[in-house]
Amino acid sequence: MIRFLHTADWQIGTQFGQFEPDEAAHLAEARFETVRRIAGEAAARKVDAVLVAGDVFDLQTVSDTVIRRLFGALQGFSGPWIMLPGNHDAALVESVWTRAQRLGCIPPNVRVALAPGVIALESCRSAFLCAPLTQRITYDDTTGFFDTTETPAGYHRVGLAHGSMSGILQEGIDSSNPISPTRAVSARLDYLALGDWHGHLRVDERTWYAGTHEQDRFRANDPGFVLDVTLDEPGAPPRVEPVRVGKYRWHRWEETISVPTDIDSLQARLAGMSSHDVLRLVVTGTATLADAQRLHVAVEETRARVRALRVDLGALQVLPTADDLAELGAQSGYLAKVVARLRAMQEDPHSDPQTLRRAAEALLLLARFQRDLPREARSA
Repeated sequence: MIRFLHTADWQIGTQFGQFEPDEAAHLAEARFETVRRIAGEAAARKVDAVLVAGDVFDLQTVSDTVIRRLFGALQGFSGPWIMLPGNHDAALVESVWTRAQRLGCIPPNVRVALAPGVIALESCRSAFLCAPLTQRITYDDTTGFFDTTETPAGYHRVGLAHGSMSGILQEGIDSSNPISPTRAVSARLDYLALGDWHGHLRVDERTWYAGTHEQDRFRANDPGFVLDVTLDEPGAPPRVEPVRVGKYRWHRWEETISVPTDIDSLQARLAGMSSHDVLRLVVTGTATLADAQRLHVAVEETRARVRALRVDLGALQVLPTADDLAELGAQSGYLAKVVARLRAMQEDPHSDPQTLRRAAEALLLLARFQRDLPREARSA
C-alpha cells in the first residue's frame, strides 16, 4: 500500500499586481504558509510521499531568497517530495531549478524530475512516471512514453504530469500542453497526478487535478485543496480524499441595485466577510444618494475587515431625490447646477464608463463634504 499527497500549481513568487502593495504582500506570503501547512498535513497523516505536479514557481526569475524560502518551507515533512517542472517553471537548460541546484538549497529528500523518466521508491514499492515540461509550451503529449515504459513487477504505477486534457476541462487552462484523456488506461496507471488546472477536479477514477493549494483567482473551481491518495495494491482503484489547506477564500460578486432592500441585503452579506476573504465586488443599477452613501460606508467597513478588496461601483447610477437635495441644501443656486450637470452626465447615453464612474464619485464626494458642514453653512 502507498499513501501520498497530490498537490500542484503553488506558483511561488506570484506578484498579485491587481492589488494594493500591502494586500499583495499578504497574498504572496500565504503561498509559503500553505506549503508549510501541506508539510504538516503530510507528517500528521504519515504519508509515504508528496507529489507536486508542476508550477512550483510562478516565474523562472524569482529571487534566490524566494527559492531558499520555498525549500525551507518543506522542512515539516522529512519524507520524499517529488517535484515536476510545469509551464511556468519549465526545465530549461538554465532555469529556476538549475539555480536552486547551484544554491545548494534542495534538501536530499526532494527529487526534482528534470527529465522524463521513472523515480522509484522501494520503501513503498512504487514507480512514479514523470513527464516534466522542458519548455513552456509543447504540442506533443509529453506523457506518451508512459505507455511503453516498464516498471518493476508488483510496483504501483503512478503518473505525474502537467498540462491540459482536451475536451475535459470546462474552461480555458493556463497552457496548451496536451495530455491524452485515456492516458491512465493506456499506460496501466494506478493513478495519474496532474497539474495546470487551478481547481481540484476528478477527470476519471484514476485521473485527478489537485488544483492550486492557495486560491489566486476569482474563479469558483474548488481551489485550496490537496488530495490525500491511497493505493491499496497495484491495479486497485485509488481512494482520494480532498483536504482543504488554503488560507484565503476568493469571491466575485456581481450585484444589481434597484431598490433600497437590495442594499440592505448586500450590507448583510458584506458583514459576513472576514480576514480570510478576498472580494471582488461589481455593483450596477441605480440608487438614491442616501442609499449610495450607505453602500459606500459598508464597502469601506468591509475593506477594513477582509484581506483584500477590489470594488467597481462605476456602473451604479446615483440619482439624488428631492429629500437628498434638501438635505444637501442643493435645491437651488450654484450647487443645484453642479448636481444637475452630474445627473446629465449619468443620463447621457454617450457617456463612457469612466465618465459615469467620475459622475457617481463626484456626487458622493459632494454629499460627504456638504454633510460635514453645519446645516446653516450649506449652499442654498
